[in-house]
Amino acid sequence: MKRTLLAFAATALLSLPAEAATKIGVSMAYFDDNFLTILRNAMTEEAKAKGAEIQFEDAKGDIGNQTSQIQNFIASGVDAIIVNPVDTSATPQMSQLTVDAKIPLVFVNRKPDGDTLPDGVVFVGSDERQSGTLEMEELARLAGYKGNVVVMVGELATNAAQLRTKDVEDVVAKYPDMKIVEKQTANFQRNEAIDLMTNWLTAGTDFTIVAANNDEMAIGAILAMQQAGKDPKPYLIGGIDATPDALAEMEKGTLDVTVFQNARGQGKGAVEAALKLAAGEKLDSWQWIPFELVTPENMKKFSQ
Repeated sequence: MKRTLLAFAATALLSLPAEAATKIGVSMAYFDDNFLTILRNAMTEEAKAKGAEIQFEDAKGDIGNQTSQIQNFIASGVDAIIVNPVDTSATPQMSQLTVDAKIPLVFVNRKPDGDTLPDGVVFVGSDERQSGTLEMEELARLAGYKGNVVVMVGELATNAAQLRTKDVEDVVAKYPDMKIVEKQTANFQRNEAIDLMTNWLTAGTDFTIVAANNDEMAIGAILAMQQAGKDPKPYLIGGIDATPDALAEMEKGTLDVTVFQNARGQGKGAVEAALKLAAGEKLDSWQWIPFELVTPENMKKFSQ
């Protein structure tokens, strides 16, 4: 009888369904972006480490695509959604979709609009009020607080581009011998930055400092100068993100300043937040990951 009961108990345990893995749907603004690729890889690694299922979709810079992807995630019954927004002005509508569906939502990297978020919605990223300020203050110091500045602006619809540009403008305004002579968008893209810098060089724009909203555009500026037969080293060039490509340029002496935005930390933090929200935990709406200034003197610390 004892053996029979033990056998029955073992059979009953084996017949219990395995606990289903938490399913997370992720909509990325782009796949073909160096920083966002690091972010996406970090999310993949963290989900695997935590035994969660994760599905990525590429919005390809289209807010319509991104909205459809969120709606499809909701219809498929995911446990949580992570969004790297194409257009931060559309984030309130995204939040409403997930709140109505009672599915937790995590915005990552690009801060959603507004100062408050609904219950069940959080942001994991860095405070953009620091990034452009760190970049431009260091460029100003290196320049002796004088010189003409050109600003390469990211996607105008993003909070990051807006705040990083304002940071740069505010720093330059502090110093009477500095001024911004050009400010145009290159949409965070290397190729667009090559075209933009080529246009400035062709037009004979007088500048000594390049403040780019991200590393990809800073690298585009460097490449355009080299293609035009100009040595980028006499110029002061800054970016933001501290990507591996940017650190390689800094090693060569062509990039003077960048600002570490912790893509891996943001990716890991986004998945952690999604899993906690899916488990019913309450979290602070704003999960901040600090920026850090990167220069040739400390760049080894940030090599990935």
